[in-house]
Amino acid sequence: MPRFPLALVLSLSTVAAAPLAWAEAPKPAAVVADGLPAVPDALVAATQPYLQSRRAAFLGWNAADRSMLIKTRFGATDQLHTVSAPGAARTQISFESEPILTGAPSPDGRTLVVQKDSGGDEFYQLYTLKDGRLTRLTDGRSRNWFGAWSPDGRLIGYASSRRNGADMDLYVVDPSNPSSERLVAQVSGGGWNIADFSKDGRKALVLNRMSVNNAVVYELDLASGRMTALTDPAAQVSYVGPQYAADGTVWATSNKQSDFLRLGRIGKDGFVPVSHEPRWDVSDYALAPDGSFVVYAINDAGVSRVRVLDTASGVVRPVDGLPEGVIPYSIGSAIQVSPWGAIGLSLSSARISGDAFSIDPNTLAVTRWTASETGGLDSAINVEPQLVEVQSFDGETVSGFLYRPDPARFPGKRPVIVDIHGGPEGQTRPDFLGPQNYLLNELGVALFFPNVRGSSGYGARFVNLDNGPFQRENSVRDIGAFLDQLQADPGLDASRFAVTGVSYGGYMCYATAVHYSDRLKGANCYVAISNFVTFLENTQSYRRDLRRVEYGDERDPAQRAQLQAISPLTSVDKIKIPLLVATGGNDPRVPASEADQIVSAVRANGGTAWHLLAQNEGHGFHKKENEDYYFWTSLLFWKRTLLDDVAH
Repeated sequence: MPRFPLALVLSLSTVAAAPLAWAEAPKPAAVVADGLPAVPDALVAATQPYLQSRRAAFLGWNAADRSMLIKTRFGATDQLHTVSAPGAARTQISFESEPILTGAPSPDGRTLVVQKDSGGDEFYQLYTLKDGRLTRLTDGRSRNWFGAWSPDGRLIGYASSRRNGADMDLYVVDPSNPSSERLVAQVSGGGWNIADFSKDGRKALVLNRMSVNNAVVYELDLASGRMTALTDPAAQVSYVGPQYAADGTVWATSNKQSDFLRLGRIGKDGFVPVSHEPRWDVSDYALAPDGSFVVYAINDAGVSRVRVLDTASGVVRPVDGLPEGVIPYSIGSAIQVSPWGAIGLSLSSARISGDAFSIDPNTLAVTRWTASETGGLDSAINVEPQLVEVQSFDGETVSGFLYRPDPARFPGKRPVIVDIHGGPEGQTRPDFLGPQNYLLNELGVALFFPNVRGSSGYGARFVNLDNGPFQRENSVRDIGAFLDQLQADPGLDASRFAVTGVSYGGYMCYATAVHYSDRLKGANCYVAISNFVTFLENTQSYRRDLRRVEYGDERDPAQRAQLQAISPLTSVDKIKIPLLVATGGNDPRVPASEADQIVSAVRANGGTAWHLLAQNEGHGFHKKENEDYYFWTSLLFWKRTLLDDVAH
């Protein structure tokens, strides 16, 4: 594994003081760097291998030639590729400047539908892709979300906000004839979509997701537009991924009468579970086209465990040949069964950046289809995380993953960055860390990823513990409990802790800086909420009601007052540590104004706030030049705040 002289890399305070003595890396044209030092070429050179890892995300099977469709990056953005056989070359088939969110091949393999936005605005459009060219199917203005293919490959179903910008109405279209598009259901709310079509193409399953723990399944008659509820609309129960089986029965996962999501069937007797795991969610599943088996994965404390269920006998067989890792979130089903029975999925881990695999449903033999590059670095040296559990202020058990640097190379107490996930219903799992491995392997910085209350993966009760404005700061107090335990750890340097977070984790980043400034050196907050009231007023209308369920309703006077009280902007005078604030100019979820107002407030109080704005990005940076520049800027920030005077 290449090593770089740390004295060269880490003497960055000298770089900032005397910029003419060093070559500077060019700043991307769309990036505005306000109050930040220039990035030295020495840092770019030292980190380059860590920025070159790729991950292959399995998207589906092509029935025409039995190839896999994957998403990976060879240039500046994620694009679609095909892989004809295990170990074969990844052949690029889309060539856009903007990243492709997902692709969905038709059941017959003749047509490929693509979902893509522009500049991160999340006003996704649907296209067909042929011969490297995209043909748009949707209106070019509204937000559209792919739903499903009909079994005969003649129609797709999708949701669109085109009517009023808020409600996601349901449409079908023949992709070979865009003018055939028709509205099949006008609805109220932003969480609707078509999940599957019946075998004869006359009906569709529709899911209305109102929150992580509240969703309703309907059956839609496509000719009349009449919808019939298959589950109780008044029940506070979650249903995920409803699908028709070969015999017409409806499958889904649900937490009905359970704290966790179970796999089962929806029928006249309600939801009848067929998986009987004692704990943990069924995170993903797929039905064999002939109905002979169901493959599903459980989220076992963050690790994906795959099972194959024989539908006739009920016998469940575990798949033991997969590496221990994580099946990543996917638009649509993360696991898919081909027409000939092969199971496809992708998986990543601390030592696998992300690759596509297949499973033989008969023998359960696992075949790896791709071997994604890791920048020439030996990923086998990457450390596996340690599960940390603590009792929080009220006795609630919360947990997280701690990555410790190699003690042989980095003896003594190590500085720590606490990295908080977004969502808030997200979950940090033991995944590939990408560029963050540079912090561990080259700088000797420990990384801790907490799953505070409100995180998914630990049951319906746990995910609801932070709901509404009056419970919101309990999750911040969980961070305090983690700090107590980690700062007492003899291998960690209690005087060198910092925090970072993205989206809702960015709110947690600000809030942690408000409540625990005396225990931290810096806060790097990314596309973050600074004021819940202004966030709810300015987030895109199609998602506002969905967020009110989680955070509270700013239209209610009592909730508005509490939302204002707990907003970091309200207590900005308590932030006594430097901030790095990064945001996307086109962010439809957390508008750039959330960053502007806290940067201005911190500076007005005499504090330090570096501000990085990517004008051509949305909720997170997805163009490689911007991702890289933010990473380098973050390293400069950690050098200034966390690493000065630390022995490496």
